[in-house]
Amino acid sequence: MVMSLEKLQEIKTMVESKSGSARTPDRDAKRLLLYVFTGTRGGFTRLQMIKILSDQPMNKNQLTQAMNLDYKAIQHHLDAMAKNNLVTRLGEKYGATYHLSNYLEANILALYDVITKLERQMSRKIVYI
Repeated sequence: MVMSLEKLQEIKTMVESKSGSARTPDRDAKRLLLYVFTGTRGGFTRLQMIKILSDQPMNKNQLTQAMNLDYKAIQHHLDAMAKNNLVTRLGEKYGATYHLSNYLEANILALYDVITKLERQMSRKIVYI
């Protein structure tokens, strides 16, 4: 699957709308986001999940339907983002909903910087996810 500039621009627009009163991102947050979204496979899928979860909290099954991906893939990406404190889980077991963590919302400008870096990379070469 090839990452499209149009989808990346949609995510960037969402981040811009959320960054109204955000503070300056710290260096560690930027480093973490660079790793999660550019240093590992599946970074673009995770960015799409962040965009969807920023609109409305969802459970794994709802995300599976919204993104048209396998349930296990959604589970893997959510676990990776939860481990890095980017999403928060509310509830127990199957019906647990996920939403953006306070940490990610506080460092949303770092995510903007990461998306800008991805755009620069894409202008040089094709990025595969």
